[in-house]
Amino acid sequence: MRERSRPRGRREAGASGSSAGRVASPRRERCGAPAAGGGRRLAMEEEHSLGRSGLQEGAADLRQRKKQSCTGSDKMAPEEGNKENSKPGRSPKYVAVQRFAKLFFGCLAAVTSGMMYSVYLSTYHERKFWFSSRQELEREITFQGDSAIYYSFYKELLKAPSFERGVYELTHNNKTISLKTINAVQQMTLYPELIASVLYQASGSEEVIEPVYFYIGIVFGLQGIYVTALFVTSWVMSGTWLAGMLTVAWFIINRTDTTRIDYSIPSRENWALPYFACQVAALTAYLKKTLNSSAEKFCYLLVSASTYTFMMMWEYSHYLLFVQAVSLFLLDSFALAQTEKVHEVYKIYLFSLFLGYLLQFENSALLVSPLLSLVAALMLSKCLQMNMKKGTLMSRLLKLMYIYLVLTITVTLNFLLKMLVPHKENEHLLKFIEVKLGLNTTNGEPLKETVKLEDGRIGERPEIVYHVIHTVLLGCLAMCLEGMKYLWTPYVCMLAAFGVCSPELWMTLFKWLRLKAVHPILLALILSMAVPTIIGFSLWKEFFPRIMTELSELQEFYDPDTVELMTWIKRQAPVAAVFAGSPQLMGVIKLCTGWMVSSLPLYNDDDLLKRNENIYQIYSKRSAEDIYKILTSYKANFLVIEDSICNEVGPVRGCRVKDLLDIANGHVVCEEGDSYAYSKHGRFCHEIKMNYSPYVNYFTRVYWNRSYFVYKINTVISFQS
Repeated sequence: MRERSRPRGRREAGASGSSAGRVASPRRERCGAPAAGGGRRLAMEEEHSLGRSGLQEGAADLRQRKKQSCTGSDKMAPEEGNKENSKPGRSPKYVAVQRFAKLFFGCLAAVTSGMMYSVYLSTYHERKFWFSSRQELEREITFQGDSAIYYSFYKELLKAPSFERGVYELTHNNKTISLKTINAVQQMTLYPELIASVLYQASGSEEVIEPVYFYIGIVFGLQGIYVTALFVTSWVMSGTWLAGMLTVAWFIINRTDTTRIDYSIPSRENWALPYFACQVAALTAYLKKTLNSSAEKFCYLLVSASTYTFMMMWEYSHYLLFVQAVSLFLLDSFALAQTEKVHEVYKIYLFSLFLGYLLQFENSALLVSPLLSLVAALMLSKCLQMNMKKGTLMSRLLKLMYIYLVLTITVTLNFLLKMLVPHKENEHLLKFIEVKLGLNTTNGEPLKETVKLEDGRIGERPEIVYHVIHTVLLGCLAMCLEGMKYLWTPYVCMLAAFGVCSPELWMTLFKWLRLKAVHPILLALILSMAVPTIIGFSLWKEFFPRIMTELSELQEFYDPDTVELMTWIKRQAPVAAVFAGSPQLMGVIKLCTGWMVSSLPLYNDDDLLKRNENIYQIYSKRSAEDIYKILTSYKANFLVIEDSICNEVGPVRGCRVKDLLDIANGHVVCEEGDSYAYSKHGRFCHEIKMNYSPYVNYFTRVYWNRSYFVYKINTVISFQS
């Protein structure tokens, strides 16, 4: 019986050994303690089935088969690992090379686009004004209005014996406006001129390039940075630098609506907006959810530096940052961005405002700015929300402070009530709107950290929603103030380029349309490449010849009347003379001659604003005695009448300077569509040319040409019949 039982025992042991081998192979166990334990358990089973006499033989058989099984499983494990690593796809090295090539060529395209745009502006400026062939006086005449004032202070800084002395003279300036000492650095935001003068002198450019070329060259270079920043922003949003190329193309084609560089090179916005574009690019990357810590720190530092620089370059920068802060607030309200990141940006605003207030000679405009009120209320609301949950006495006091804050802050912050006061009655409606707009397609589920192409949920990307809100708000501002269109149009170009180049947006559209006939991912990738390519070729074919024709044409800029006027002033007028006239012309006189003027084209000072309004009365229907009293109150010695303003024939009546003056003075009354004029005096700028009493008693004409009439203001009134 024992002899017969042994083969049966061996078969059972063999079956058990093979079973052990099958278990060990999938788990990839090494021959060690766990395997030995399993062997012991199997040996005990063998001992129980075979009996004491066949224990050693069966155990030896089992150990041999188990050793072979473990060895076979060890050999199989690397093969299976190799099979997993050799799945169809690209190697990490290939992916790294591909990413590097994409980054390299994208950066090269961005920098090249900016450089080409700068060269384009420089070439167009040269063709428009024949700048290189003009004398210094004729070059300076091309700066009109406030641009002339900015450049005049740049000239004064270069003429100063030292930089420190030049800054002191600007901060205690009493040689520009009669009877008034101004801090020109604070009042006119002359930090760009300070930087330009330091760079010009520190770089040793005096013997290499003329000051005017260095000055406008910096501005053109900043415009190139502007374009590069828009390129990068569109690239970050869409994931392809093809969108950046399309953004640059649309920006150049719509140049009349995207920039004011044609009309006023030294204007503050031309210096400031490139830094704002850099800030928007850094903020776009900072809001991304898939961002590593080092890149996040870099973007944070770039947002901080560009925000502060932007605020220092333009006196109205805080209004544009206010629009951006509202966009971030709405983004945070929809829970589409990380609250910590949004509040970090709020801290950047506060730090920039505080530092700007100190370095801008305690500029009170920053303290009363809506940006500070909004950010302060938002930061306070965060503290209130944290403390009101505790139900303590302090929380109740903070709630009272919150109510007082809401009641006393500006109307702009009233919409913050919904965030500060807990409310849930409209929560379902907000969620429904979010779902309909594609901002939240999970109906209560937490948003995914990463949105894939096949998800079709581009509304969950905070940087995209931010740009949509920001562009809409700027569009509303442009509709209210047509002159603000140049702030809105560049971001429309960028958002449109992102729209046609982003596969995710196409995928979201296909998901809304429930497209099933064609594979949506493949179609989205094809359209994101084909549509911008077709648009790019069409733009190249239609607009590139126009741009080349524009650069090849030699435009004629010839203003001999202004040149003759400036030449006469420099040769005939006394050094201590004070000139009065339109603020725009006074800026040119200050730049070209250096003589003192009675007003400037500045509108951020109440006294200067009142001066401009009073001196503009030379084009109204006021008496000679009234005008004489106004001019002598500002110690003016010469009066310049511009024929272009006096005889202006505008397409829309009521918008001309003389029409506005007549309405303000009550000399014209409009009733039921009819205008009634009544004044016992004629228009001063017309009557003074007649050379009859009483005008000749107060004023003596000393120079005239086709465009300008210069009158000396008599110090002793001689009454003639």
